[in-house]
Amino acid sequence: MEFIFITNNPEMAAYAQKIGVERIMVDLEYIGKKKRQGHLDTLISNHSINDIKKVKKIINHSKLLVRVNPIYERSKEEIDKAISNGAEIIMLPMFKTVSEVEKFISIINGRVKNILLLETSQALVRINEILKIKGINETYIGLNDLHLSMGLNFMFELLSGGIIEYLANIFKKHQMKWGFGGIAKIGQGDLPAEYILAEHVRLNSQMVILSRTLHEKSQTIQELKRTNFMKEIQKLRRKEKEIKNWPAEKFIKNKSIMEEKVKRIVKKLQ
Repeated sequence: MEFIFITNNPEMAAYAQKIGVERIMVDLEYIGKKKRQGHLDTLISNHSINDIKKVKKIINHSKLLVRVNPIYERSKEEIDKAISNGAEIIMLPMFKTVSEVEKFISIINGRVKNILLLETSQALVRINEILKIKGINETYIGLNDLHLSMGLNFMFELLSGGIIEYLANIFKKHQMKWGFGGIAKIGQGDLPAEYILAEHVRLNSQMVILSRTLHEKSQTIQELKRTNFMKEIQKLRRKEKEIKNWPAEKFIKNKSIMEEKVKRIVKKLQ
């Protein structure tokens, strides 16, 4: 599974690459995000178009992923600049319609890889039609905005409630690379990472964003190293390797435990 690390700090990007993180994300998205997520403890980015070039200079193995804004009047200009500054993969957030995705694919025009960030209820309903568009490379399910869009209390209700599995089957039919959500530290939290990681393996998810709680919201390379980031990544890798050798019944048991844990969390939030 490929890990995605969000940062505009070149030193942190270089360190993440050194310890085997496959993708570094520079996040340009700001349009509408504060209104949607301002009440949550989520990342509202202050990254800029110039950060792409700075990060690109420092990495040579990890792929540089850039999340742009939802389609708007300056999308072509923004995407063109991101590509010219070194973006290797462009991510489109908050799409709702076929026409928005068609415009996105047309602007990129095969110059770099693209990835759709599925995080609206409209996109969920229309996903079969959207995936008929030629030229889509990958899809990622954004649990934060998607659960808000659907009026849910906890983002992993989408996992326990079967929505992620429904989408996984659609992506499998289209032979499409995909991923979902974020991953935190092994053994910590109300819903520890190992339960989610097992679902990634069971559903054949191929990528995941490293949660800010994994690196304790580090802003500098010194802070990142103090969090034992490398050891936490190694724990995730070891756990993934172990899970891949599980018998079928263990996946069934994990799913059942995960669903019960989510149910308890949701009950507390209601």
